[in-house]
Amino acid sequence: MLIWAVVGMAVLNAVDLPVGSAPAPVKFPWFPDTLHAYVWGNWDLVPVDRLAKVVGAEPAQINALARSMGLPDQPAIPKDLQIRSYITVIRRNWHLLPYEQLLELLGWTPEQLAFTLREDDFLYVKLGSLKPNCPPLHYAAPGEAAKVRAAEIARAIQESFPEGLGKIKDPLFGFVKRLSEMPSPALAAEAGDKSLFNPRYCSSYFALYGDPFLETEADSFPEGYLARLAETGVNGVWVQAVLYKLAPFPWDASLSERHEERLAGLAKLVAKAKQFGMGIHLYINEPRAMPQAFYEKHPGLKGVSEGDYAALCSSAPEVQEYLRNSVAAICRAVPDLAGFFTISASENLTNCWSHYQGAQCPRCKELGAPAVITQLATAIRDGIAQGGGKAQLTMWDWGWQDPWVKPILDQLPKDVRFMSVSEWSLPIERGGVKTEIGEYSISSIGPGPRATRHWAFAREAGLKTLAKVQANNTWEISSTPYIPAVANVAQHAFNLRGAHVDGIMLGWTLGGCPSPNLEVFAEMGRPDEQSVEGVLKRVAERRFGAAVAPAAVEAWKAFSTAFSEYPYGNGGLYSGPQQMGPANPLWEQPTGYAPTMVGLPYDGLDQWRSIYPAGIFAGQFEKMAAGFDTAIAALRTAAAQCTLTPLQAEELNHEIDVADACAIHFRSVANQCRFVMQRNGLAKTADKDGAAQCIASLEALLKSESSLAARLYAIQTRDSRIGYEASNHYFYIPSDLAAKVINCRDLLRRWLPEERRKRGL
Repeated sequence: MLIWAVVGMAVLNAVDLPVGSAPAPVKFPWFPDTLHAYVWGNWDLVPVDRLAKVVGAEPAQINALARSMGLPDQPAIPKDLQIRSYITVIRRNWHLLPYEQLLELLGWTPEQLAFTLREDDFLYVKLGSLKPNCPPLHYAAPGEAAKVRAAEIARAIQESFPEGLGKIKDPLFGFVKRLSEMPSPALAAEAGDKSLFNPRYCSSYFALYGDPFLETEADSFPEGYLARLAETGVNGVWVQAVLYKLAPFPWDASLSERHEERLAGLAKLVAKAKQFGMGIHLYINEPRAMPQAFYEKHPGLKGVSEGDYAALCSSAPEVQEYLRNSVAAICRAVPDLAGFFTISASENLTNCWSHYQGAQCPRCKELGAPAVITQLATAIRDGIAQGGGKAQLTMWDWGWQDPWVKPILDQLPKDVRFMSVSEWSLPIERGGVKTEIGEYSISSIGPGPRATRHWAFAREAGLKTLAKVQANNTWEISSTPYIPAVANVAQHAFNLRGAHVDGIMLGWTLGGCPSPNLEVFAEMGRPDEQSVEGVLKRVAERRFGAAVAPAAVEAWKAFSTAFSEYPYGNGGLYSGPQQMGPANPLWEQPTGYAPTMVGLPYDGLDQWRSIYPAGIFAGQFEKMAAGFDTAIAALRTAAAQCTLTPLQAEELNHEIDVADACAIHFRSVANQCRFVMQRNGLAKTADKDGAAQCIASLEALLKSESSLAARLYAIQTRDSRIGYEASNHYFYIPSDLAAKVINCRDLLRRWLPEERRKRGL
């Protein structure tokens, strides 16, 4: 082990994996020790042989630890599951293992992990931009106290889950198999090529983000899934791409190794999608920044700097030539590619004005942001023309400052399309708090004033317009395949029809699951006269049958009304526990960790609530939960009085489960807020009566959270879509919900009695 640690550190230092401030990891005191937490957390994701090897144990020893806690025999863990769940594995071991052992657990090289942390949709940011300083974890035979605690866990599991933890009706990623099968034509939407909205594209519901065109073992775009999207009214899918991975990088050929294979993979995907009337659109975020060392050889290409990286200045003639040639090479190899879209002011450092610091670059300072972004768009557009492709370029105004917009749009080539986030800058009031929507909202119905203004500028300039929306789900809650606030979605689609936008981007990485929400956009795009009520009725009848359709429409309206109470705030949207729901643990002491972007919420109430007072924030989630619960009960009552076909009954049951999962998440967010408030209040109060009230409240909250976790466990084990989102993989799996029950029972059994004794209660 010592030899491995020394060699491993040398390798890690060579690739410089990020560590940030490297604080001490959080503890999980509801488990006997870190080793038991490691076994529990990885049991359903990593084969036991590898679990054992990482900590220097024999498989039999790891099996014994698992059995002692009431875990079932390890299920089969197919290769496909391992490929699709690496983010889930990284996240759950972030506080358990040092990098060396995490690499061994994944079976990765340091280079693979470094690339994933940087390029896989900001994964390192989602993990907090720091790596906890975890000591190496080694197997040791459990002591007597650990054995006693493990036996207590086993009893708790037996009491809370009488059927045991191995009774999974729909295993992890079971939805991939179902969605890969050819669909039933009974559920087909009726949009077709006559839609007023063209294109209508989304991301794959289960795309592999990192290097999708080389992946051969896990298909992100099976034919059955593409057919299902097409029958839901979608006519395109977007895929993330990096130019130097698809075309030769003139300054360092090693970055472009295997680019021919990737192009072949892209061409194969385009041909497959074309069979179903689907186009493939590439998301490019270019030119990619390079390490500072790169510019020791190429100083003339250097733009503005950020830390260890500097922009590849897009005002340099050589860089513009690289952009043109790379895009042209892609279009020559894949002539049927439908389009490119790009963000020129994204989180990634790309052009010198992408992070508003272009004045630090001598070239870009003189040009100004509008000219730099326009020349970037022109280089890409000229590359398409040079390659003879059919692709269209869409420029997205995400991150553009207001003074830039009209000058850019006036200068763009007329065959470039323009896209704006529909709901951005909508004014709202929730719980008496006034604010504006940023993006990612179904609780608010667009379009807002920003998009409306920008589309007007674009039309004046002779450009076609697209609306970027979130038709299925948002970061308001992304761990359900869609949010059944279908009336809100229908109204938004109706409004966009009236705004005369040409096309729709239906969602970011989240939101690619075939659903009634996507069907609504297809229906609303039909050229004949449409109404919100008529569209909802047709979609409900097609999915659930005429008998129960009126009740389903009323439920969708009620869900929409309830969801419109969402306490939207840009900070809380990304940091809150709404993605984890009851799977997020509760801690008896503050963790000291700040919540991360849709990754690890910890106990950061002040960040969760954003601009809202804590009580108002919790109360809004309670309003949503109550509204969903009431609508679900009414829909169940109505359905019990109707005769449904097996397919209709299955669809309705799935709809109710999705709505119920939403309600559970909302109730849990409120519980977690109130738990932190009461925990912190208990620590501050010296008053005996006040302490007694805090403890009584904490006891009720812990029991409620335990019950919610068990309810959500039952839903997730019969619908594997719950808890999953493409760019984060599983936020939680069933064993995490079982662990939350253990967490709550431990606090009820150990912590609250200790607090009572300390206060003489």
